[in-house]
Amino acid sequence: MPSDFDRAADHGANRTGDGAATRRQFLELSGATSATLAAAVSGAAAVSGSLRADEPADTGANEAGTTAQPAEPPPPVHPGGTDEIHVALIGCGGRGGGAAVDALSVPDGGLKMVAMADVFKDRIDIVKRSLVEQFQERVDVPDERGYVGFEAYRQAIDTLRPGDIAICATPAAFRAAHFAACIEKGVHVFMEKPIGVDGPSARRIIDLAGQAEARGLKVGVGLMCRHSSGRLELLDQLRNGVVGDLHTFWGYRLHNPPHNLDLAPGPQGMNELLWQAKRFHNFLWASGGIYSDYYIHHIDEVCWMKDAWPVLAEANGGRHVQGRINDQNFDNYSVEYTFADGAKFFYYGRVIPNCQQKFGVFGQGTKHAFTISGSGHHPARSAIYRGLRIDKKEAIWQATQPETNPYRQEWVDLVTAIRAGTPYNEAVRGAEASLVTAMGRFAAHTGRAVTFQEMFDCPDDLTAGVELLTDTSAAPLQPDEHGIFPVPMPGRFKYEYRN
Repeated sequence: MPSDFDRAADHGANRTGDGAATRRQFLELSGATSATLAAAVSGAAAVSGSLRADEPADTGANEAGTTAQPAEPPPPVHPGGTDEIHVALIGCGGRGGGAAVDALSVPDGGLKMVAMADVFKDRIDIVKRSLVEQFQERVDVPDERGYVGFEAYRQAIDTLRPGDIAICATPAAFRAAHFAACIEKGVHVFMEKPIGVDGPSARRIIDLAGQAEARGLKVGVGLMCRHSSGRLELLDQLRNGVVGDLHTFWGYRLHNPPHNLDLAPGPQGMNELLWQAKRFHNFLWASGGIYSDYYIHHIDEVCWMKDAWPVLAEANGGRHVQGRINDQNFDNYSVEYTFADGAKFFYYGRVIPNCQQKFGVFGQGTKHAFTISGSGHHPARSAIYRGLRIDKKEAIWQATQPETNPYRQEWVDLVTAIRAGTPYNEAVRGAEASLVTAMGRFAAHTGRAVTFQEMFDCPDDLTAGVELLTDTSAAPLQPDEHGIFPVPMPGRFKYEYRN
């Protein structure tokens, strides 16, 4: 249960405003290195339907190997005279630490951190020290409730009571196994994105979402852009036909590598599994690579505005300037997504130093062009322009400033639903957003067009067996005799790096 430690991977996505700290600031406050509110928004932001809503939920054994037993839904607040909600943090890196800060910052939320888990003890120590400095009265994690190892997530979840909350912030490979354990315990869940890396892992999450729903559990997914006040205002404009029919979207995430993507010189004596967990961005099994981990926010918010998932992805990509070709990422991607009505979404990702930097997603309707988010995840600064060009001087509508902080708002919404006992489950939408993101990556890595249904049905299971990993297990991916890992080679393999 490795740390999803490098929250700075969300380049430009800061937590400024409403008193929130940026991801970088969290790491600085905690002493980590670079390796390492308002009322609830509308139901449209809180609960999203599934494109596969016609499929009945399977309430039997799930693919993660856990059977969720029938149980009474947890009460809106705990019995015994207290409404305090306990929280366990699973994955104590920058991303998990940031989510913990947001959770404990919910006004009058009554949340208390009581357990933490990670495969690296120093990660627990760093995050706990920072949380205690910021929220002394809301942190009660003695050393014996700081659990270390690949099984530590179960120990942390076992400290919770039905109706408490688990934050699942490890790399995506472990999301389904941890989600299943939370359902079995009867605790609510906040999962960081992405929550799947391929078809099988997305299917596992969708199956588990039905089980969570049946037990009355609330599930938040860290696609915080859907909780952005500016984007919600833009969504209203689009739904009201202000820009006309939506036909084209485009987006960019072009920046210097936010961390080292070169695997040389290798583990240097560290356990291979732990080393791959630590360098999760470099391995498709662990995270879906930089494409899934970096680009999902932009892809999800475009699909939200379009109110549809694309049915087809076609892509190019390659490696040009990275070091030894021994990890599994391309350093640039160009993807064309097509929606069922023929509308297009063109997305460009690049992590090459000393090149033009650009970050944002935009669109055109038959009447006007618009910005969904212009320079970072927060604030979005959404706008609509006169004509079909993105020109700030020609803006005819702009989102209200200052915007609510979406990182904080998603926690306000989740806790509000828990307190009120109202439906709240973002897992299916999160799984489908993860699947659509994987579509683009898969199309680039294989060199062929991929449909939504093909990706959903794809049998190549990158995370098979991760729920069985222990501290002494072999890593799921092994290098060859020269220390080189299998890499995507478009046109050569049926799947991304194997037949």
